[in-house]
Amino acid sequence: MINKEEKGTVLPLKLPVGIENFEEIRTKGFYYVDKTGLIKELLHNWGKVNLFTRPRRFGKTLNMNMLKAFFEYKTDRSLFDGLEIAEETELCREYMGKYPVISISLKDIDSREFEGARAAMYSVIGNEALKFWFLTESDRLNEGEKAQFSQLIKSDSGGRLKFDMSEEILRDSLLTLTQLLYKHYGQKVILLIDEYDVPLDKAHRAGYYEEMVGLVRNLFSRVLKGNDCLQFAVLTGCLRIAKESIFTGLNNFKAYSVVHAWFDEYFGFSDDEVKAMLKYYGFDNAYAAIKEWYNGYRIGNADIYCPWDVINYIDLLRAEPAAAPKAFWINTSSNDIIRKFLRMAKQSTRREIERLINGESIAKKVKEELTYRDLYKSIENVWSVMLTTGYLTNRGKAEGNTYLLAIPNQEIRQIFVEQIQEWFQEETQKDQMKLDTFCEALVSGNAEAVERQFTAYLKKTISIRDTAVRKEKKENFYHGILLGLLSSRENWDVSSNAESGTGYSDILVETEDEIGIVIEVKYAEGGDFDAGCRTALKQIQDKDYAAGLVEDGMEKIVKYGIACYKKNCRVVYAKG
Repeated sequence: MINKEEKGTVLPLKLPVGIENFEEIRTKGFYYVDKTGLIKELLHNWGKVNLFTRPRRFGKTLNMNMLKAFFEYKTDRSLFDGLEIAEETELCREYMGKYPVISISLKDIDSREFEGARAAMYSVIGNEALKFWFLTESDRLNEGEKAQFSQLIKSDSGGRLKFDMSEEILRDSLLTLTQLLYKHYGQKVILLIDEYDVPLDKAHRAGYYEEMVGLVRNLFSRVLKGNDCLQFAVLTGCLRIAKESIFTGLNNFKAYSVVHAWFDEYFGFSDDEVKAMLKYYGFDNAYAAIKEWYNGYRIGNADIYCPWDVINYIDLLRAEPAAAPKAFWINTSSNDIIRKFLRMAKQSTRREIERLINGESIAKKVKEELTYRDLYKSIENVWSVMLTTGYLTNRGKAEGNTYLLAIPNQEIRQIFVEQIQEWFQEETQKDQMKLDTFCEALVSGNAEAVERQFTAYLKKTISIRDTAVRKEKKENFYHGILLGLLSSRENWDVSSNAESGTGYSDILVETEDEIGIVIEVKYAEGGDFDAGCRTALKQIQDKDYAAGLVEDGMEKIVKYGIACYKKNCRVVYAKG
């Protein structure tokens, strides 16, 4: 694809942030990472029904749109000029632009009750059927068949779809559409269903799971099982729902999850693809940071980067060349999985989480098929869910269905740490009396009591001791734990990394009794607590961190140097 020119200057291709339309990317001057080899592999390793499960934001929707652009009738063949698939001339001659294609996404099937979700499902399928309105005038369909089609596109006087399709018609809708298209064209139909599992996820959260399972099972089985009008189908989602749940009786069914080698390179970016993108935009020096933050996923036999993160970070670098990496993926997910996992975790599991954050791997049996009813029935199931959804990745197979699971990269590690801090804050605030005692000890200058109680808190949380993480990052963890504890006092003004004196103090507190508290936290390398505390107090004194508290009228100032290592701490108090 040739770059556009403006006043004689060649402009760089735009980054496709949030763009999932293949035609738009190829015609509107966007950078495209070539994944058209998926077409060749799909045809050579053909299955009647193909399911790809990958985490969110790994390019599933764009790939589905690319498949639609390749196979559907009257496709713009120039969209594929210069791409890998264009080199397969015989394959292109036989398959490109030769099929009617039904393409739907179920990502927006969301409602608090089943009737609303059913209406949303009808809207999705009905709007797709509207694209084939010409069937109402087809001379290859009889009047009964045209009437069948009209049931799919009922509209009101304003031309809007009416949500009065019976459930029986809805369940047959995709089957009916494939049959009518096949009769009209004399060619079998390709069916693409993106985010197939979202309606089940939403239904499970809202409490109408059984009704939605019944609808989806009937919808899928009728169109996918024994349908002679179907060339093949491709489905994508995050989880592989148990076959007996919604894919009952499908014999020609191929599922490709994150642990399978087939198609491993076609969802997400490879190392070479990331290097090429960085070179194109002139950010070769950002390679190490991108690799640390966004690489680390093991899909089949391939090492993969999350494409959403890579694109967003390079886009950020174009505006701010010195910008540090940050967690983009966290904004696309509610992270409920980690929160539920932490709440379910017993002491032994918390120790395993510590090992993960420390960069180690945990051997766990992976269940590739689950139902939403079973996701949180046991902690062992949640390990499998976190692998499938991208919070963990596999570092190799141990034996059978047992894999070595690990946190893939710095971004996901940060998500874990933040969720651990939030969970810890929720847990500690359940015992307000204990928190009050801790805060009162801080105000009174009782360093021994502060040390004893803070150590007790550390014993209950999940520690950060990853040797690959910089000292400042380790300090930030203990810093966050303290902030969580202090936030329980509604009448205290608690500041983090506030400018005071000639620097930025870790924590400043102003109480309702006009007592100012300065806290500096240090990580005690090798367990040298005394050195850590001395360094902390010296920094408070040298940089005059108490100056801001004095300016605000605090009548009494107390200072604490706190050194932490693993699940222990030392607290030293200095007055005034």
